[in-house]
Amino acid sequence: MTSEAKSKSAEPAPAAQDRDQNLALMLDVPLAFSAELGGCSLTVGEILQLSRGKVIELDKLAGEPLDLMVNGRLIAHGEAVVVNERFGVRILDIASPSERLARMRG
Repeated sequence: MTSEAKSKSAEPAPAAQDRDQNLALMLDVPLAFSAELGGCSLTVGEILQLSRGKVIELDKLAGEPLDLMVNGRLIAHGEAVVVNERFGVRILDIASPSERLARMRG
């Protein structure tokens, strides 16, 4: 292989360069992150009957991992922790960076 051919094969493809530049532009974009404890369905009547002290049973078991969401899309699971008297989340498992990007795109 000639040195010219070697240098051309070592250069990233233009599409890959464009993708990397586009990603670099997005790295500082803020996204909504949430940790979901659980959920349930309530009828309109049940919602209207809610009052202080009422307990709503959720669909997750105690001790089950929380769903960690970015813009409403699942990217990881974690557990609730306390950090300086505030809630935090310890990540237990997380999708790879490429999977996270794909999930955020929809």
